[in-house]
Amino acid sequence: MAEVLSIVLGGGKGTRLFPLTQSRSKPAVPFGGKFRLVDIPISNCINAEFRQIYIVTQFNSASLHQHIGQTYLFDTFTKGFVEILAAEQTFEHTSWYEGTADAVRKNFLHFRTQKPSYYIILAGDQLYRMDLKDMLQQHIDSGAAISIACTAVGREEASALGILKADKKSRITEFLEKPGPTKDISDFKAPIEAIADKNRTDDCYLASMGIYVFNAKAMEDCLANELTDFGKEVIPAAINTLKVNAYAFDGFWEDIGTIRNFYETNLELTDVRPRFDFYDETRPIYTHMRNLPPSKMNFSNMNQSIAAEGCIITNANITSSIVGIRTIVETGSSLNGVICMGADFYETDVQKHQNFEERIPNVGIGRGAIIKGAIIDKNVRIGEGCRIGVDDIRRVDGNYEFYHVVDGIIVIPKNTILYPGTVI
Repeated sequence: MAEVLSIVLGGGKGTRLFPLTQSRSKPAVPFGGKFRLVDIPISNCINAEFRQIYIVTQFNSASLHQHIGQTYLFDTFTKGFVEILAAEQTFEHTSWYEGTADAVRKNFLHFRTQKPSYYIILAGDQLYRMDLKDMLQQHIDSGAAISIACTAVGREEASALGILKADKKSRITEFLEKPGPTKDISDFKAPIEAIADKNRTDDCYLASMGIYVFNAKAMEDCLANELTDFGKEVIPAAINTLKVNAYAFDGFWEDIGTIRNFYETNLELTDVRPRFDFYDETRPIYTHMRNLPPSKMNFSNMNQSIAAEGCIITNANITSSIVGIRTIVETGSSLNGVICMGADFYETDVQKHQNFEERIPNVGIGRGAIIKGAIIDKNVRIGEGCRIGVDDIRRVDGNYEFYHVVDGIIVIPKNTILYPGTVI
């Protein structure tokens, strides 16, 4: 599989995930208590034995560099790598990446040295588990120049996605970007032959997942211009001149590029039978091995929740929540519908004594804190008796100095200090 080169696109500012992207790139945002968003596409590649992987980014990449450097270390016999390509100035290019296609074009000098036969383009902000080897094989068997992974969606979902028209042989003949709820797209209804779930009887449409397989020559030809974006420009133009096929995918797939989607998709992991299952030994999701101790629960009640490694939870009530790595939850606290990303470190007794002297809360959730419907980023200090999202306060989206409200969800940014008794 050395002829396959995987490219994970994560170079945007991640404005829809702000303030979680205030100090980190979108692929580096923590997810599921212990993972990062970038772990999803990388793990899909590794499980398919595609081990030549580039991550393309340009904003706030330091945290991502650290995660990749600590996590994805292949032995010298695999000839694999996971490398970050941040935007750089060269004699040929002096500007930032202008879009997804432009990012690939400006990195051809790095890609060509690997002499790939195929490129696989992946997004850095989606949750799914796909057999990429099967997608590549279908691409080769079809004789297509480009294959696009597609998922069947209803009319309401189709409004905000890129919709593809395909014939009975799964060849794509037309592309429509975000048609909205009122436009008549009945002629885009997918034929049953192009849908993975053959038992589906309702009207459905093929939505692009933003996952592409390109023949190497097709990639070069498609980018021999000034087009900047794959979904909006390159793919629609290629449909007119090349054979572009749809790869039908019937598994779970969720775009988690907004705060609302991020919040809901995280909490869905706590369901008894979540649609996305991290407990798959055959196709695991990899991340940094931290060698943390197991979590400890002291006289606490946890209901339909997840606790990552290294947590200490004492006399607390936790419901439908995710408790991230190294989270300390003090006695009398209550979490309901909370995503707590945890901490990057433990505080020593000396540090805790200094915090007491300076009247600064320790890292974690203080005594008697009550939190509901919130995202708490890493290394946040929540003092004793704080109330977050509990009181009947009308919350308008915006930046409120030490917290944000996005899509109606309270977000406490990284390293924030909430002093005892704070009410949000």
